[in-house]
Amino acid sequence: MRNTLFALAGLVTMATLPALAADKLVIGNEGTYPPFSMVQPSGELIGIEPEMAREMCKRMGVTCEFAVMDFKALIPSLLQGKVDVVGSQIKPLAERKEKALFGMPIVFNHDTYVVPKAKTYTFTKEGLKGAKIGVQRGSSQAKYITETFGDAVKPVLYDNPDQIRLDLLNGRVDMAFGAKLNWTVELIDKPEGKDWKLAGGDVWTGDPSMPEAERGSSWIVRKGETALIAKMDATLKAMIADCSVTKIRKKYLSVPIVPGEEACEAKSG
Repeated sequence: MRNTLFALAGLVTMATLPALAADKLVIGNEGTYPPFSMVQPSGELIGIEPEMAREMCKRMGVTCEFAVMDFKALIPSLLQGKVDVVGSQIKPLAERKEKALFGMPIVFNHDTYVVPKAKTYTFTKEGLKGAKIGVQRGSSQAKYITETFGDAVKPVLYDNPDQIRLDLLNGRVDMAFGAKLNWTVELIDKPEGKDWKLAGGDVWTGDPSMPEAERGSSWIVRKGETALIAKMDATLKAMIADCSVTKIRKKYLSVPIVPGEEACEAKSG
């Protein structure tokens, strides 16, 4: 069923879509979400999402300008007109969908817990009672932990995953909760992750009413920007179909992030 999200790509061509009103897009990105976005010491923004966004803008005939900020500031900046697009993966929540238009999923990346290998937890109110759980401020993960466990746990809020990882390794929190792909690449697969494991299975922290096959994260624009989101989606679908997304993704991550990459994997394999 996921593949049906992308199968219609050929039915919508750039020529059939209206021209955009502006020739520049200001794209908000958090810059601290490896391997999807990172800021180099030189100040250059790199990662899967910035590279995808640059290629998308090139094909759309617009100039991309990035505005890097904390995750919690991204949606407010979009609503205030400071950025045109949030180009960091956003999980669809009911309250978010009321305020913004969501594009097609650009990554399927469920959440999970990161816990010490030596410990076994039951992920219930009783099993996690008193646990300090590191989560990102303003995220769907923070909302999920609060709504699921209430005052049985102690959520500790951070501005970015780097801060969570530092406190996790230093024992200031008992566990972390966040995106599975990110934690795998940035901790579990590294030497410093030898004493840590993923636990609790794949958890969807987006809108629970969404069909399982559509449970991915997207880039978003302001309500009313239907021409912009349509052109973005058509461009991104074409990038998946011609394997450009796979080529970009492979620089940073070994596993596919969206349906439709299977054909590209087969070609390269």
